[in-house]
Amino acid sequence: MLGKKLVTQKRGETRALCLGLGMVACSVMMYFFVEITIVPLYNRSVWTKESVCKLMNASIKEKVHCSYNEGSGDENIFHYPCLEVHVNLTLFGQVVMLYHTENTMDRNPKCSYIPPNMESDSEVQKHVETIRDNFRKNEILSCYYDPSRKEASVILERFYSPEGLFTIFVWPALMLIGGVLIIIMVKISQYFSVLSASQNRTVL
Repeated sequence: MLGKKLVTQKRGETRALCLGLGMVACSVMMYFFVEITIVPLYNRSVWTKESVCKLMNASIKEKVHCSYNEGSGDENIFHYPCLEVHVNLTLFGQVVMLYHTENTMDRNPKCSYIPPNMESDSEVQKHVETIRDNFRKNEILSCYYDPSRKEASVILERFYSPEGLFTIFVWPALMLIGGVLIIIMVKISQYFSVLSASQNRTVL
């Protein structure tokens, strides 16, 4: 009976140890993935300082063609109205182009906003018109600019903000801590098991 209990305990320790090692391995891979994908994009973002912008113009110019996958077929080309928003960066007194996020400028520098891919053109048109009207209702808004002024345009929201980067790192950190704690607990349990077994032999 005692031998069966020890075998069961050993199997449980082995499974717990594998779980801890698996969690550590997954957290390391997540860190590696974030390091090679998200961190370079964060470092590349030059819009780091917040300021106040005043709306100068928000208008829909034309429909543009945007292909999400380079070299893809016509079925993957998304048509949407081009919303142009110009604001006065009050800190420098300059009229500049406003983009929604850093990704907006990378994907299409001609338009301030890229809508989500919707089922019909009418839905896309209505959505862009709503965004335009929202800009016109709020003439004074917060914006982010490049403090070096190498990039004249500004953005409305930072996609790669320090807070967002911190949130991304939280989950692999928690997984890493949990995995290490499990490994430590298994090792402590094994240590006490060996110590108990040696004491039993000494008594016998």
